[in-house]
This record gives sequence, structure tokens and C-alpha cells, in this order.
Amino acid sequence: MQTHTIAIANEKGGVGKTVTVINLAAALNRLNRKVLVVDMDPQANATKGLGVSVEAGQPNIYGLLSDPDAADAHQAIVSTAWEGLDVIPSHTDLSGAEVELTNEHGRENRLKEALADLPDAYDVVLIDTPPSLSLLTVNVFTYARFVLVPCQTHPYAYGALQALFDTIGAVKDAINPDITVLGILATFYDHRTRVARSILDRLKNEAAYRDLLFKTVIRTNTAIAESADKGRPVVFYRRSSFGAIDYTQFAEEMMARLD
Repeated sequence: MQTHTIAIANEKGGVGKTVTVINLAAALNRLNRKVLVVDMDPQANATKGLGVSVEAGQPNIYGLLSDPDAADAHQAIVSTAWEGLDVIPSHTDLSGAEVELTNEHGRENRLKEALADLPDAYDVVLIDTPPSLSLLTVNVFTYARFVLVPCQTHPYAYGALQALFDTIGAVKDAINPDITVLGILATFYDHRTRVARSILDRLKNEAAYRDLLFKTVIRTNTAIAESADKGRPVVFYRRSSFGAIDYTQFAEEMMARLD
């Protein structure tokens, strides 16, 4: 069985990156896919959003990166409340990894090495990334086969796309020739606003992006924020909400593109 390794990334914050990780993972789980979330964001919001609390001394992604010889990826995997949906949690200490690894040889390969022995039972591995270009993000791009790009339907998010694509291209040329952009997912869409409609139109018509844009659009929906506060993905929290409907539809569309 082939495991799809997918980084969810955007150097612009607030575009729905972690929300997409959490709810895409849950939607895939509802489609009977076995999913592992790897939380590479020091804020650990994907970990919290899946209802997981990291106890003192519990293995986490920081330990795997800081001491790969002593760490065991299997031991760091935590089961969530939903069978077939697991997470390797983040930790606030991860924010210091950037400095700690700066002078280490092969520092961009730490995540790839740490996850080399992951169980092959997962259909999809989703990796959350920090909202910035950092050594942590480069580690994710070195490991992942695909990059999924959430893009808030806002001018700032749209304007940041080219810098992200440049970064992915640089990693592809220098480190990971297999990495490719899986697609762009429009998020926080409100059809009532002129700016949201304008940005979606640009994504649909710009030559660099139109063939990558998924048909599914994630609409602005309060149930998504409410579900995050409860530590439950929206597809489990309120199945009839726009958020649950949109992410379920997107999960189906994404898997059709992969398969």
C-alpha cells in the first residue's frame, strides 16, 4: 500500500492551514482512510484540535528531531478518540529546534530520518507546518511527497503564493526532487464579499494556479471555530455544517486526484 505524505503549508499565517490539517484528517478518517497527523508547528494547535494533550515526558516531534538516534517514531504516535486517526504531537520546545539544529550536519533531513521507520499502515500522513519559512518547514518539504496549499481568499494570502512556490522549487532543485504541489485549496470563502470573489476568480484564471486549484472551496463557517474550541474536528462536531460538508467533499476530491 502506498502512503501519501502531504505537507500542508503556507508561509502566510491565518490562511486555514491547521484547520485544514485537522478537518481533512477527520474527513479522510470518515472515508475509512487511516491517517497520521505530524504536528510540526510549535504552537501545537493541530495536536490540541484533535483532542490530544501532551503530558510531561511524553514522546513528541521535538524529541524525534533533537535526538533521532534515541527517539522512536512508533512510541511518539498517539491515538485520538477516533480509531484510525493518530497524531505525533508537537511541543512548545519545538520553537527552539531552529537554533539547536542550525550548526548540525544534515539538519534539513532530521524529520525524514526520524520518520523513516513509520508503520506503513497509514494511507495518508498529513504534516502541519509553521506559518513561516523556517528550518522546520524545510524539514517537512524534504520529507513530503506533496504540498497542499491552503489559500485564504484575501489579497495578502494570494500575494504570498509566489514566495511559497519559489521555496518549494528551491527544495525540489536542491534536496527533494520528488516533491510537487498537489494543489491549492481556497479557504475562508464568503461569496457575499467582493474581495473574496475577486481572489477566487484570480485563482481560477491565473495561469500559474488555475490547473492546481481544487474545485472544492472551504466556506467561512462558525462551526469550524466552535469545533476547534472543543478539540473536535468539525466533521465529528457538527456533521450538517458547511465546514463538515466542505471538508468531506474536499477529502473525496483530493483522494481522487491522488488515486
